[in-house]
Amino acid sequence: MERYPDLALPENPKLVHNLVHFARALRRAGMPVGPGRVLTAIEAVAGAGFTRKIDFYWVLHACFVGRPEERQVFNQVFRLFWRDPRYMEHMMSMLLPAVRGVQEEHAADAGAKRAAEALLDGADAPDRQGQNKDGDDEETEIEIDASQTASSDERLRTLDFEQMSADEAAAARRMLARLALPVRPIKTRRLVHATTGRRPDWRRTMRQAVRQGGEIAAIARRRPATRWPALVVLCDISGSMSQYSRMVLHFIHTVANRQGQGWAKVHAFTFGTRLTNITRHLRQRDADAALNAAGAEAQDWQGGTRIGQCLHAFNRDWSRRVLGQGAVVLLITDGLDRDDPALLAHEMERLQLSSHRVVWVNPLLRWDGFAPRAKGIRAILPHVDTLRAGHSVASLAALAEAISDPTDHGEKARMMALMADG
Repeated sequence: MERYPDLALPENPKLVHNLVHFARALRRAGMPVGPGRVLTAIEAVAGAGFTRKIDFYWVLHACFVGRPEERQVFNQVFRLFWRDPRYMEHMMSMLLPAVRGVQEEHAADAGAKRAAEALLDGADAPDRQGQNKDGDDEETEIEIDASQTASSDERLRTLDFEQMSADEAAAARRMLARLALPVRPIKTRRLVHATTGRRPDWRRTMRQAVRQGGEIAAIARRRPATRWPALVVLCDISGSMSQYSRMVLHFIHTVANRQGQGWAKVHAFTFGTRLTNITRHLRQRDADAALNAAGAEAQDWQGGTRIGQCLHAFNRDWSRRVLGQGAVVLLITDGLDRDDPALLAHEMERLQLSSHRVVWVNPLLRWDGFAPRAKGIRAILPHVDTLRAGHSVASLAALAEAISDPTDHGEKARMMALMADG
């Protein structure tokens, strides 16, 4: 918890009323806060007292925070609601458009925008039509031509998952539910009968000739059989990937439960400090229930990262089961790993040799100045077939092109060139 100077309490604090309002703000920010938790918080505060602010913080934290990913939102709402006397001005400055000058810009902390919108829900915003709050005309009117600006849907498609508010994240999940991830069938060594095949089928030709008294009327043909590949998803759920992983898993849940896209099977694994198979959880029709069950199964959400050890566990225990038919592997990670890079490179090489195609989705590609300087990224990069960004709805929609086109390599060539130079 961050340290802030203590604030003087008002004469009539109305603590219960403020606790209820605080709980509503948490719920609007996306946390699952119901009446039961509010009653528990009121009883806990009554029992613990209100003598120290740090005790008050941890009492509310114990009552309202149930998952690690909720801590950031809780901290932001608590700071703005209880500790900053000018929190309304701070929130309005984050939500209203401002003229950017030459001063240095700072990105909002994770959860700050959702906390601001939750606390400002229903609050009156300043009039933007040339009038102040009292209704007086302003001296200056500013007109903006917005005829060429992008629509809200287009803006949402390109918005970074980490910068989305609670409402924007919900809208993005609905957009992901409408996306498709089609795939082309794979040719096999097995040959089947075909009227326009290139290879002659002499056995079938002789059998047909026997039925016609030994006369060969036509030469039977055959072609390679095709089958649909399986999709194997390896998703990083460490602290730096938490928000992106949740959006990607929503997308994978849609792919796993949609018929007619061609995938034979969809297998999903999460990894942080250990490997977890969440395939059976994604079979649930409800996306939220599926993700909650997967989160309960994976105990290392927002933890550390051991990519090499987790890939070793996958190659040892699961590769023969799920990669036996030439599956397409979707690797979602930023590649930031502190393990031995030699181990990571060895396991990535083994993974590539066992699969039909390895597609690496890296959210760090959203930065224009991104370069493969980290040891983990340099170990992974040579052993993938294509490298794509995965920070927005538009970048996930582009995965269909990367998976369907065997000649697509994404950003791999450029990253390999940068790695060779540096």
